[in-house]
Amino acid sequence: MATFPEDLRDRYHRFKFRHFTPNQEHYEELAVEGQHPETMIVSCCDSRCDPETIFSAMPGELFVVRNVANLVPPFETTGKYHGVSAALEFAALTLRVKDIVVLAHSGCGGVQACIDRDAIRQTEAQFIVNWMSLLDESRDRLMPEFDGKPPEELHAAMEAETVRTSLKNLRTFPCIQILESKGRLSLHGAHFNIKTGVLTALNHATNEFIPV
Repeated sequence: MATFPEDLRDRYHRFKFRHFTPNQEHYEELAVEGQHPETMIVSCCDSRCDPETIFSAMPGELFVVRNVANLVPPFETTGKYHGVSAALEFAALTLRVKDIVVLAHSGCGGVQACIDRDAIRQTEAQFIVNWMSLLDESRDRLMPEFDGKPPEELHAAMEAETVRTSLKNLRTFPCIQILESKGRLSLHGAHFNIKTGVLTALNHATNEFIPV
């Protein structure tokens, strides 16, 4: 039987000593009163793009759901397992968050898998192509436009599309439509550049990303 990773054991003890103990009262309040975050973040599961770190958040301040390429699927009820949809429903109807932010990042592996869709299909991967098919429309539209240009330009454009597509899909959820129309919920898009540390936000008027 495998033992618990020693590296994680050491990291936990550092957390307990350096972070938990000095903030134990805060954790006790969270345990008793529950969570009341005002913001939900839909982020990529890439280990280099951590929303709590980027936004200097303490436990209880952000409700985060992470998946490959920070994608939100469109509303539908035919399947059995809807992890992202369940998290959105809980955030909107139970936690009543005021803001939902879709956070993309540079160098996204999910985006590269979408670009390399045909090659990935020849491998043993069973799930990634199907998940990234949420971006197939954007991919098919953008690839001719960026033909002959540096690959990183197409990649950057597709990263932006993960945000625009997810925001569009968010608005297919009835609860999101109602709350946004009543002014009780705002939707936002953002992109974090891992190399430079620059955060840009989607300007809804121009549909372009500008530095925060």
